[in-house]
Amino acid sequence: MSDWAPGGWLGGVRHIHSPNFGERPDSGDVSLIVVHNISLPPDHFGGPWVEQFFTNQLDPQAHPYFAEIAPLQVSAHFFVRRDGSVIQFVGCDQRAWHAGRSSWSGRENCNDFSVGIELEGSDFQAYPAEQYVALSALIEALRQRYPIAAIAGHCHVAPARKTDPGPFFDWPELARCYPDLCLPAEIGF
Repeated sequence: MSDWAPGGWLGGVRHIHSPNFGERPDSGDVSLIVVHNISLPPDHFGGPWVEQFFTNQLDPQAHPYFAEIAPLQVSAHFFVRRDGSVIQFVGCDQRAWHAGRSSWSGRENCNDFSVGIELEGSDFQAYPAEQYVALSALIEALRQRYPIAAIAGHCHVAPARKTDPGPFFDWPELARCYPDLCLPAEIGF
């Protein structure tokens, strides 16, 4: 998982193209990884719903929660399933729509300079080892292509709005593996 195709498409992972992306103001300025969690319906894993959501094909009748979110147009660069399999929705040279209103280290609009990685999960359960292995491989691949300087959670870039990746995410292990990257100060190692 280290070969890159034009546009920032990573080899060795499944590609499903999302229409929800835009141009980055500066395609060379990809310095932040934002870690999220998602499960559809909430706290349920498996199924096609995240892929449908990121491609604007979610059936609002399939679950009551889907009626609320189906009109939204969102995406992430990567989605890591519970078994560690990875799907890429947006080329990393492009701006995915994952962070919303956000800021990191005094810079607004994190979508402009970040890569969004969604872990299939919730704030209420631990992440399996397979997801950490896949996340680590993604981080390494991204560091080979982009000047990644920091990793933060959605909760760190949008603290008034978001809580993911949640309290079960293993930030201390991430800090141990990547001591040279800037991580959120409030994690407290």
